[in-house]
Amino acid sequence: MDYVNGPGRNHLFVPGPVNIPDQVIRAMSRNNEDYRSPAIPALTKTLLEDVKQIFKTTSGTPFLFPTTGTGAWESALTNTLSPGDRIVSFLIGQFSLLWIDQQQRLNFNVDVVESEWGQGANLDTLASKLAEDRAHTIKAICIVHNETATGVTNNLATVRKILNQYNHPALLLVDGVSSICALDFRMDEWGVDVALTGSQKALSLPTGIGIVCASPKAIEASKSAKSVRVFFDWKDYLKFYKMGTYWPYTPSIQLLYGLRAALDLLFEEGLDNVIARHNRLATATRLAVDAWGLKNCTQKEEWHSDTVTAVVVPGYIDSSEIVRRAWKRYNLSLGLGLNKVAGKVFRIGHLGNLNELQLLGCLGGVEMVLKDVGYPVKLGSGVAAAAAYLQNTTPLIPSRI
Repeated sequence: MDYVNGPGRNHLFVPGPVNIPDQVIRAMSRNNEDYRSPAIPALTKTLLEDVKQIFKTTSGTPFLFPTTGTGAWESALTNTLSPGDRIVSFLIGQFSLLWIDQQQRLNFNVDVVESEWGQGANLDTLASKLAEDRAHTIKAICIVHNETATGVTNNLATVRKILNQYNHPALLLVDGVSSICALDFRMDEWGVDVALTGSQKALSLPTGIGIVCASPKAIEASKSAKSVRVFFDWKDYLKFYKMGTYWPYTPSIQLLYGLRAALDLLFEEGLDNVIARHNRLATATRLAVDAWGLKNCTQKEEWHSDTVTAVVVPGYIDSSEIVRRAWKRYNLSLGLGLNKVAGKVFRIGHLGNLNELQLLGCLGGVEMVLKDVGYPVKLGSGVAAAAAYLQNTTPLIPSRI
């Protein structure tokens, strides 16, 4: 049977890829261009300067790789570390697990600190390890800012405070794939040495740009790091930056124009307003979950994510059936439970170019699906709880005041 689209729009509420704004789609709808012409270097120069704003850095050096977050991970590791280097890395969910797997396959000595899924990174253990490491054998701390599988956000300011407390020189490498442009992120203030994100998350672009930002300390480390790297080598980029041509190999012209439009939209709204909007939508979602009588996978409020909520279902329900039925019957895309929480949770992504009424539509759809699979939800309960909160907290659109 041929695939047939349902009527209306698909309601995309996975935690990435996310909805793409019409302005970005229009910006990308163009032919190829010669990337060695004066136009593309001029565009790239503005992008590199403006991308620094989403990391909140003035001293960082950004790189735009034609890749995904996985490639950005590899770039962060191989440019700053040498095989055999000791890394402390936190295992708190599927994506931190995958990054750790990459670290091990790249032949680093990975000291894994594991937490129960639904908990944040164990920073007490980090403090103990740093206190014991008087010889400074730990070369890097690797942490996922926002673990998408469980909806857990880690406190990076505390990580930096612990590093400073022990005057430890380890590099701080941060996966900000599902946090940057949605959650408060302060690269310079928190002393993050390498931060990275992907275009398909809060930037609301198609997949295809891995954005890496390196501190001066990380750039210096890259000069002596002995890991093999070719495609992801910062040195090649820096050489072309000096030449003013910027690209050591062919970029995606369409994605560069899309990035320009996406950044313009973010700056027009204001980054602080974007962060506040994500908090507002996340709070409304959590209120809906409470009204349904269900629990958040995230075990403490301090770890609550403002980009994704993982909802725990009763044992007699397979959460995968919720995701399947939502897509088949209501054209609603929700996130599956992954690995240890497969079948136990479904995920509502609330990040990127998204507003209050879109979220209420999603929550209404979730209620119908819960009813379909036999959960005794009162229809309208979660929507009412979310709507009451949003009606009291949603500001006027700044351009329409």
